[in-house]
Amino acid sequence: MDVPSTAPARAAALRRAARELTLVAVLFLAYKAGRQLVAGHAAAARANGERIWWLERLLHLPDEAVVQAPLLLHELPVRLANSYYAYVHFPATVLCLLWLYLRRPAHYLRLRRALAALTAAALVLHVCVPLAPPRLTTLTGLVDTGRRFGPTVYGPPDTDQLSNQYAAMPSLHVGWSLAVALALVAVTAGRWRRLWLAHPLITAFVVVGTGNHYWLDGVVAVALLALILAVLPRPAATPPPPAPPAGPSRPHVVPPPRRSGRRRNTKVPATADVRLRPPGRI
Repeated sequence: MDVPSTAPARAAALRRAARELTLVAVLFLAYKAGRQLVAGHAAAARANGERIWWLERLLHLPDEAVVQAPLLLHELPVRLANSYYAYVHFPATVLCLLWLYLRRPAHYLRLRRALAALTAAALVLHVCVPLAPPRLTTLTGLVDTGRRFGPTVYGPPDTDQLSNQYAAMPSLHVGWSLAVALALVAVTAGRWRRLWLAHPLITAFVVVGTGNHYWLDGVVAVALLALILAVLPRPAATPPPPAPPAGPSRPHVVPPPRRSGRRRNTKVPATADVRLRPPGRI
């Protein structure tokens, strides 16, 4: 029976899954702890938001209002942007991790480490530099599209106990989506695999258009992810499948020359025979 041999493997798989769930729980608790640490720093977060907005103008970055203004012309585009921000980010990341865990364990390990390191670095920045998003910074002139049109994942910022709304930099939405896209590009084949990069591009457009992040929030997230991926070891290349065993060698047989269908008349001398006879003889 196969039960004795498969039982240890199942137990090991359950231990790995429990370890991964524990890691996610620790990250979630750390995020909530960071939310409590920045409580009461709303004024500093808004002041930092104004500084970031002025810094972007000095760097000649486009105004975030250029992205939000077309969305506000019709209700459908802004609702789609809000829905993408609320319902795509986390489920897409979980599905990618689950698929890699089952099909590409080495790439799963690298992506999990990258996401954990990026989240840890983001938590440090969130605590050290609280930053209000553009929708909570009056100077930007941006509106909170989630609260005005829906759907939204945030409550009032001063009473929200589930999320830290004064943690705009770096944008984990942009960082996580780019990490997921790069992992999928690495493990898939075909000419269309680079279309996975549309996910971080759409995410960057959405987080700016909905007033949840500045351009620099995404730039800092990309820079941090690049540093993390440069440090993490790359997964070993998958070896090619072994070639099928060769069959028994057969000796090379030279086929006999093909004979013409016409038979030679022995009474009629050939041209070569005539040349070889002495002169005067027939």
